[in-house]
Amino acid sequence: MLEPKTLSDLSKAFQAQPHGFVITDSGRPRFAVLDYETYKKLAAKQNRPPRRKILVTGGAGYIGAITARLLQQRGYEVVVFDNLSTGRREAVVGCELIVGDLLDKTALENLFARHKFDAVIHFAALIEVEESMADPARYFQNNVVGGLNLLDAMVGAGGPEIIFSSSATVYAEPEHLPIREDNPCAPQNPYGESKYIFERILKSYSEIYGLRAVSLRYFNAAGAWPEEGLGFRLDDNTLLVPRVLNVARGRAPEIEVFGQDYPTTDGTCIRDYVHVLDLAEAHLAALEKLMENPGYKVYNVGTGRGHSVLEVIDQAVEITGRMIPMKVAPRRSGDLTQSVADSSAFQSATSWRPKHDLQSIIESAWQWHQNQTK
Repeated sequence: MLEPKTLSDLSKAFQAQPHGFVITDSGRPRFAVLDYETYKKLAAKQNRPPRRKILVTGGAGYIGAITARLLQQRGYEVVVFDNLSTGRREAVVGCELIVGDLLDKTALENLFARHKFDAVIHFAALIEVEESMADPARYFQNNVVGGLNLLDAMVGAGGPEIIFSSSATVYAEPEHLPIREDNPCAPQNPYGESKYIFERILKSYSEIYGLRAVSLRYFNAAGAWPEEGLGFRLDDNTLLVPRVLNVARGRAPEIEVFGQDYPTTDGTCIRDYVHVLDLAEAHLAALEKLMENPGYKVYNVGTGRGHSVLEVIDQAVEITGRMIPMKVAPRRSGDLTQSVADSSAFQSATSWRPKHDLQSIIESAWQWHQNQTK
């Protein structure tokens, strides 16, 4: 315990130097005396774990940009690698953007030579089902060969962890709903096939090279993050919600409903719509929890509730207050009748839970849409 006079002297010294001072002996610094608040701040900084550096491929795209932004807000260091074929440069804020293509092996080697990544979140892919039916070679080249190049660069650099943005399109037409991970896989289109092929490659690389890997098979991404200025492309013809809202905004005359002769209540396809922010949270949950264990894992990510095409249109009419004309067109090749996720395995393995419903999804998308077209 300090003597009263010593405490008095220290108190006087702090009055003169409130943030602390140095005690010297024969002109040499011996001790640093700090006030308690300064000490707590320095101790907190010293005990803080180093920031993990995450590579986000396709991080300028719809889901990738939102995940990258959320990672930054949670304290991760992020590097985005994107060829900007569909991504937006302006969506990447506060982190390094490297414009490059997964088919360019040299660019990937340079990327991993410059950066030591703790993990990779792999979004970069072509995603249009109809386009894949017309040009399958392009999809296998980009989604499979490009993915192989990424894995080879990872292995060459010491093999960090990887979370793969997969898809429910890998599944066969389900006999039972909701769809579990053990449902048979039999993709109905080249896009889904390219995802499934890469999943199997990822499993082999995990077994042979020791990569820690997770494939997240999520269902229909929808919604936006208007508060951060992030959302879907208005010209995206692959996603139902943007197409519906384009009609509500007057950018298109009517919405095409592809088939009204399915064995469902109203004859239209049923899908599990999951908010893009919930998907981003799922990737963080996988990163923070699942990567603790070695090996390869596959999980569904969805809400467990399906909505038909007509339900989505009706909800959009209610939220926008606009009439949305529609016409029935022939079925699209490669479409499943119903696709609804059983995410219980993922929810058991992590703390993740979906927070948004269809109303929240369309409200966020409508706000984003209006912000982009003012």
